[in-house]
Amino acid sequence: MFTSRRKRIESPAEVGISSGVIDLLKVIDAEYIILSSQDMVLENSQGILSLGILKEKWIGSQPIFNLVRAVRRSGKYQEETLELPRGPLGSGTRDLLVRVTPLGSEGLLGVLIFDDSEFTRLNSMRRDFVANISHELKTPIGALSILAEAVLEGSNDPAAIKKFASRMQIEAVRLSDLVQEVINLSRLQDDDPLQDAEVLDLGVIVRSAIDECRLSAEKRKIDIVISDVPSCFVLGDQSQLHMATSNLIQNAINYSPESTRVGVAVTCTDSLVEFTVTDQGVGIPEKDLERIFERFYRVDPARSRETGGTGLGLSIVKHVASNHGGDISVWSLEGQGSTFTLRLPRAKDLSSLSDESGR
Repeated sequence: MFTSRRKRIESPAEVGISSGVIDLLKVIDAEYIILSSQDMVLENSQGILSLGILKEKWIGSQPIFNLVRAVRRSGKYQEETLELPRGPLGSGTRDLLVRVTPLGSEGLLGVLIFDDSEFTRLNSMRRDFVANISHELKTPIGALSILAEAVLEGSNDPAAIKKFASRMQIEAVRLSDLVQEVINLSRLQDDDPLQDAEVLDLGVIVRSAIDECRLSAEKRKIDIVISDVPSCFVLGDQSQLHMATSNLIQNAINYSPESTRVGVAVTCTDSLVEFTVTDQGVGIPEKDLERIFERFYRVDPARSRETGGTGLGLSIVKHVASNHGGDISVWSLEGQGSTFTLRLPRAKDLSSLSDESGR
């Protein structure tokens, strides 16, 4: 908040904004704010809340406020493309085209915000993705081709056919898993979870993810230990958050020895929700810690082949965290296990703001 407060919030009609202007703003493909002569928010679109640029009834983004002040000084329309954080955590950003213009003679200002981050983000990610996926697909496809030839050559040897057919089945499953992960990653790149966000209880999502992973844990005699999960609300997309939490739990199971434990916890602070997964697995070498969230990066390629890993699971988690304005971090020590922590903004501030705005 970068201005002095007034005691009474005027309605748009009281300061000369007709209902027709409001109706027009609602059909424009942009978020909007109408500011009083004292830079108080008189009216705003519902979607503006998910951008995190308002503090109660004031602009809480310094770059946008600077643009507003520039228009106040010049009395003329101005626009600027700004790169703003998606949330209080992580490196995720939004590319916003912000246009500010005077409205009439009462000192009112209109602020239009166009989110260009999707276009910028998709262009860069698709370029990298094509190069990586073409390489990854060659491995299982090449293996299937070689195994098919082996089956043909061993047509008179039932034992050989059974052996090669079994290997073909494993490679087919690996290829199927890779394609599914590619689809998941593509969806993450195409969908912005904060555009049509819901207020979700992360505790409910985590319990569902645990149920999904329980069978694979039981096969390896791994106990999933979960403390009491409080109701911790976040703003976002349920399927993406389920995907991220499930990937972290399954990753811990895959890289843990048999008859060990995987611990899961959800905690809340005033502004954050934290989801942690701790395993007693092989751990991660220090030199690899900075790279494990890269697409297709594997600490131990042989272990990944054994567990069926695609090299995309942790990358997907990072995308989900970034898309929700959060972050993902890891602590690990070789031979002692790892702890992954997913942190997301708590939804209570946005929900209370929505209640105050009466929308």
